[in-house]
This record gives sequence, C-alpha cells and structure tokens, in this order.
Amino acid sequence: MKIIPARPGDVDKLLAFREEAAAWLTRLGIDQWQRPYPADRLLATIRNGTVFMVLDGDTTAATITLTPEAEQGLWATRELDEPSMFINKLTVARTHAGQNLGGRLLDWAGDRAYRAGAKWLRLDAWTTNAALQRYYLRQGFTHVRTVTEGGAVNGGPRVSGWLAQRRTAPAEHGFVDVAPRPPSWPARSVACTREPRVDLRFSDHAGDKGEL
Repeated sequence: MKIIPARPGDVDKLLAFREEAAAWLTRLGIDQWQRPYPADRLLATIRNGTVFMVLDGDTTAATITLTPEAEQGLWATRELDEPSMFINKLTVARTHAGQNLGGRLLDWAGDRAYRAGAKWLRLDAWTTNAALQRYYLRQGFTHVRTVTEGGAVNGGPRVSGWLAQRRTAPAEHGFVDVAPRPPSWPARSVACTREPRVDLRFSDHAGDKGEL
C-alpha cells in the first residue's frame, strides 16, 4: 500500500468515505458525523496539501488529514507554542477493516510530524464517544483534557473536544510514502475557526474491538 496526497478530483470519493462512516455509526447507535460535510471546505483542505490517501492498488483504503493548524479554543497558548501537528478525518474503508490500517496511519503521521520537527502529535476526538477515546489511548495517546464549551454553532457545546497527544517518533509504518517531504514546523501552530467538526476520523473503531 502507498500513501499519496489527495487531489481536488478526490472530493467525491472522500465525501463517500464520510457517508459510509456515518451510516455505519448510525447502525451502532452513535450520533457522530450526522451533518453533511461541506464539499468546498474539504476541497480547500485538499488544496492546502494536508489530506492524504492510502491506496491498495487502485482502491482507496483509508484517508487522514495531518496539519499544523489547531482548531481555535481547544489548545492553550503555551501548548500551541510547542512544535505540534494535528490529525483529523482518519477513516478506514469498511472493505479494509480489521487490518490495523488506523494504527499504521497514526504511526505514519507521528513519523511525518517528527521529520517536520514537531514534538507532539495531537487530536481532538468526539466528546461522547468513549470507545473512540479508548482506541486512541490504546494507540499510545495520553488524554490531556476534555473541552465541552465553545462550539462554533451559536456558542453551544463542543462536540469534538476530547484532547489527546503522544510524542512524535520515527516509525516503521510499512507504507510506500510518495507524499512530498513535509515542511518544517512553523514557529507557531495557526489557530483557525471552524464549525463543530463532522469529519471522517474513523470508520472502524467506533466499537471497542481495539483494531482498525
């Protein structure tokens, strides 16, 4: 399998990933990602060069976004001053479930962040999804805190505010990485304002089987 940067023409394919994940989550009784994800926002992220896809032959098996940008209101100023990169929209196709692609992608992200000079690999997970949180803990992340206020819609509760991090490090992830070399970590992570995230972060670890 190889990792490539997503292209603008992949928008429909990646949105289909989200729809597949949302439908699967609904069957599990989980309310995550029920709002449609705006295609223009995904396209802008792709054009920023932060969206990546795992190809198994001609089949897209997984996707992940790795960015130096942090969502506004989640991380403290002192934390943003630390070299960090942030993951979101980690998704594995149901056809490739149970092969630990998620764990390998997290290793790839940690390796890429390390080569960019980042100290921390960070994420914010769905606040009420305890199974997802346990998954990240098993992957070596440490819970930092849970932010429940300050959602972008009418200032309501934040739906994705379970913050976790783990140290970056070189890793043998097993992918053929054809993505361009990552830029060096900027002097400060750029905070951005977004609506509550309805992303693709997983399609295989909403349950508690411990394997992605």
